[in-house]
Amino acid sequence: MLDRILALVVEVKPGERRALLWSFAYFFLILSTYYVLRPLRDNAGITGGTRALPWLVTATFFVMLVAAPLYGWLVARLPRRRLIALVYHFFASNILIFWLLLTLGIGLTVVPQVFFVWLTVFSIFAVPVFWSYLADLYRSDQGKRLYGFIAAGGSLGALAGPTVTRLLVEPLGPVNLLLVPVLLIELAVICAMRLGPAAEGFNHTPENPKAIGGSAFEGFSAILKSPYLGGIAMWVALLSLGNSMLYMSQAELVSAATQDAVERTRYFATVEQWTGFLQILLQLAVTGRLIKYFGTGMAAAFLPVIFALGYGAMFLAPVLGIVMAFQVAQRTANFAISNPAREILFTTADREDKYKAKNVIDGVTFRGADVLWAWVFNFFSKTMMMGIPAIAALTIPFMLGWAGLSLLLGRMQEKRAHLQSKSLLKSPS
Repeated sequence: MLDRILALVVEVKPGERRALLWSFAYFFLILSTYYVLRPLRDNAGITGGTRALPWLVTATFFVMLVAAPLYGWLVARLPRRRLIALVYHFFASNILIFWLLLTLGIGLTVVPQVFFVWLTVFSIFAVPVFWSYLADLYRSDQGKRLYGFIAAGGSLGALAGPTVTRLLVEPLGPVNLLLVPVLLIELAVICAMRLGPAAEGFNHTPENPKAIGGSAFEGFSAILKSPYLGGIAMWVALLSLGNSMLYMSQAELVSAATQDAVERTRYFATVEQWTGFLQILLQLAVTGRLIKYFGTGMAAAFLPVIFALGYGAMFLAPVLGIVMAFQVAQRTANFAISNPAREILFTTADREDKYKAKNVIDGVTFRGADVLWAWVFNFFSKTMMMGIPAIAALTIPFMLGWAGLSLLLGRMQEKRAHLQSKSLLKSPS
């Protein structure tokens, strides 16, 4: 019965069902955790005024400069299962510390800013660790078929998170609500531990392989040496450009529209709910088929095209309604189509690069670009006194170049996948 239901939305081959369902549940729990907390993060980000945003983004980048080599050091020394469990247990303990501080009334003026930085760092590690694990388990051809369905688990989590917040914030209170994500993270660890054994039927890597070894900084050097990894890093930097200019523009418009924290939180929650609903529809009905038939490059290019069109609309009408529609469209395109395509790019990377280089790209590169673009926006809007339409117009050419890079990376990925497939066929059974 379950196999027949799955067959309606995803092409599952023998031996893949258990791993697919554990992957789905794992991602559901991770994104549920994040989206329980994200509306609080967004409100905290503008509590001190929009001028504080570049400083918060900069603080996040410097935290990542310390955290990325530390993570690389752990990757080099810990087996996969221990590494994954340690990362998630660490973040669960952080939430307990926030809960304790707020319960005792300690640091109430500083905690919102610290929480903004912390939740961003959490998203940088929790989600990429998940995708690194999947890239270590699934082949490129499997990713094209299955990643869309797995991503739908995350989208359901993105819907469930705000719903949990809305239902429980009154009976539990905002502070005690922090205990819910702790439970969700620990359930995600259980799913991660079950996923490895479930994938043994099709994965050639041992379920509990030895530590990767090497140095803590090899992720940085790998990106500099490899045109492929360097191209992915550039893709992420351009994603950051698109996101940052839109996020800062949105913050300006929301801050100007209302000073009421409830209204602002309701706006952000509305964006999340519409995004989650549309993501699920696309991921279950479109993503896998689109990537399979049009290729990774075309799927990755879908997002920059949306960004180019959205910035064109902002140039013509820089109003909050346009920005909300733009946010929903780009976030839906990102999580439903282009992000699964980007993760497929890593299935053809070396195992060490799936953990070390990927973490540097998703963490240091992404947040370093965030810092750059935040200060660029601040310079244009505060120093040069440029309006949102002018900033939108300047961003459009970069979005078109990003689309071209997507197509190039797609061709490189297909070539690498073909070579790896030939290598597997030649290897002794």
